[in-house]
Amino acid sequence: MSSDRHGSLKNMDTENGTTPTLDLEPAARQIAGLLDGIEDNCLTGPTPCPDYAVRELLAHLVGLVTAFRDAGRKSLGPTTDTSPDAALPVLPEGWRKTLPTLLDELVAAWRDPAARQGMTRAGGVDLSGEVAAMVALNELVIHGWDLARSTGQKYEADEASLRVSLALTTPSDDSPRPGQLFGPPVPVPADAPLIDRAVAMSGRRPDWQPGG
Repeated sequence: MSSDRHGSLKNMDTENGTTPTLDLEPAARQIAGLLDGIEDNCLTGPTPCPDYAVRELLAHLVGLVTAFRDAGRKSLGPTTDTSPDAALPVLPEGWRKTLPTLLDELVAAWRDPAARQGMTRAGGVDLSGEVAAMVALNELVIHGWDLARSTGQKYEADEASLRVSLALTTPSDDSPRPGQLFGPPVPVPADAPLIDRAVAMSGRRPDWQPGG
């Protein structure tokens, strides 16, 4: 997300001034579980993110997980100050070992009650700790789906995480949908599965397939 997109979150608040209880572990575990199913020859394949092949999607995950880990720790600096859209992300060597470790560190950082207190920063934009936690979870949920769909794997996000993601991306009278943060919503039936509604509200087609 660009700094402009993150800027849309500056004044964002959750309904009634509270944030749903959330835990990043289920969404993080989903991503970690996908990594063994990604063969090297898949890295150049397409993803639902138009500018990213699988390689860049994985690199983006490494960067965002690092940034939100440091945001949770209130360890502000280059990782939290730089827009993820500043340059096309480059997948580091050893990502198969690095990314699971980073995901564990992310989960631990946001389980500390201090992480959601006061302000922090991600993508060069100041956010409340509560909003940053929701954004971090949404990034894991949606990009986890991206990664699974791009590599032909099953994705089973937990209901609590999906509901947080959907709440973040769904507009309301008190919290308009940030116009530059997500792509235009994709219409889906009101009774569509929760995962389809969350993905569609983020601007993705739930039926997306590589080459489709």
